[in-house]
Amino acid sequence: MINKEEFRRKVIITAGAIFSRYGFKKTTMDEIAKGLKMGKSSIYYYFESKEEIFEAVVLHEANILRNELTTAIKSVESPVEKLKNYVFVRMKTFEKLSNYYNAIFDKNLDHFDFVENIRSRYDLEELAIIRLILYHGARKKVFSVSNSEYTALAIQTSLKGLEVPLFWQKKEVNIEDRLNAILDVLFHGILKK
Repeated sequence: MINKEEFRRKVIITAGAIFSRYGFKKTTMDEIAKGLKMGKSSIYYYFESKEEIFEAVVLHEANILRNELTTAIKSVESPVEKLKNYVFVRMKTFEKLSNYYNAIFDKNLDHFDFVENIRSRYDLEELAIIRLILYHGARKKVFSVSNSEYTALAIQTSLKGLEVPLFWQKKEVNIEDRLNAILDVLFHGILKK
């Protein structure tokens, strides 16, 4: 007898690799079944549709991102290092989690309610994390932040602006140099002192 959670996890991992390779639209249940080396009926016992599998894959990847970010933030004390770790881990992990990234940014997936829910939750979680880092930095008198909400939005917007050249153009881009440039402007501004 197969453990239900173990089987679901196996489907999610296998389907995630297939969705990454072919995209949601081109992936078929036949390919997922073939990847698992079993019949489609076995999969349908645990998942009603390809959409349900994709949702499970995206949520699985969202948890990976959340865990990696939490670890990166907790691994350092300094608010500056927390923000740096957050920015670097966010961008590098996004690159690996293509299904989660596609769910958030692919307009062809807009018709799925779960995608809009994931996008909203992601934006809110990200803003909350950045605001918390800013709050702790301001309390420790490391950051000068007059409005943490607007500052968090500005940081989030600049990170989203980097995603297009990094992930969609698939060109060789030195991500570290670009991230360091954003962090330099963020921490030091552009005004001559």
